[in-house]
Order: sequence, then structure tokens, then C-alpha cells
Amino acid sequence: RSPEQPADDECRQDDAATATLVAPLHHHETAAKVTAERAMNAHLQGGCQVPIAGFAELHGAALTLRGLVGSVDGSTILRAEAYGSISDPAETGRRVADALLAQGARELLAEIYAGP
Repeated sequence: RSPEQPADDECRQDDAATATLVAPLHHHETAAKVTAERAMNAHLQGGCQVPIAGFAELHGAALTLRGLVGSVDGSTILRAEAYGSISDPAETGRRVADALLAQGARELLAEIYAGP
């Protein structure tokens, strides 16, 4: 999905009248930032119960995404940052996730999912 278009789940696909009503609510810049953050989280297979954070910022057409994965007790914090374009925010998100995985995020998250 492109950040230029509202999310498919905002209304029924065959409901043009509702799509027209919600279209003004779509904010391109916010959609790009959220797309990058969600792509990072999805690539890490994260959910709401794990210490994963992402923060995207736009400076014109330039997108910056900072991400981190931490241990539950906070003793380990992995950080990564990537720069990209507003035209492909998901790619920027995947690059941050890959950088975190290269630092050991997969193992850290596996420990969290395994529980005590």
C-alpha cells in the first residue's frame, strides 16, 4: 500500500461514497511515517507486548527512522537508524529492522517470547 492512498481497511472497497468521505482525513506525511514504523515492526515480527520502538521523521521528502529493540529488564538496548525517501517508507522500515536483526534482535525477541 502506498502512503498516498488511505488504508484499505478504512472502509469497504466497494463503498465509493464512504471512501470519498474519509479521503480528506488522509494525511500523506503521517501515512509515510506510520508506514515506515509499521514495516519495521512487521519485519521484526513484533507485537504490542515486546520492547520494540520506532520513530520516523520527515524533512521535506527525506525520511529518517530510528528503531530499537530492548530486553524486558532494559539491560540490553539495540539501536538502528536509516534514511530514505517519502516515496518508499516501507523499505526504510525494513532496513532498520534488518540492521537490528544483524545486531541480535532475533535472539533477544526469541528470549522474550519464550517467557521466564
